[in-house]
Amino acid sequence: MSSSTTASQEELKAHRVPLAWRDQCSALLLPLNVCRKENYYLPWECENERHAYEKHVSSSFYIRRMRALSKQKLREREAATE
Repeated sequence: MSSSTTASQEELKAHRVPLAWRDQCSALLLPLNVCRKENYYLPWECENERHAYEKHVSSSFYIRRMRALSKQKLREREAATE
């Protein structure tokens, strides 16, 4: 694996993960998909894997949003001082 939350391209290709799902949370998606397939997508199975993946996805979106907001505020301050 490339990092703790990103799987390598070879792993993603071997698990046949679509391109749209290959993001920073891909390493958490692989065990979730394996568990889902082994348990026939039963909703009460794989809860730990699903919650870990969903938590990581929501936190990464929040971090990206906050970074974009801080960059926008910085640009607005620089524009106001000019």
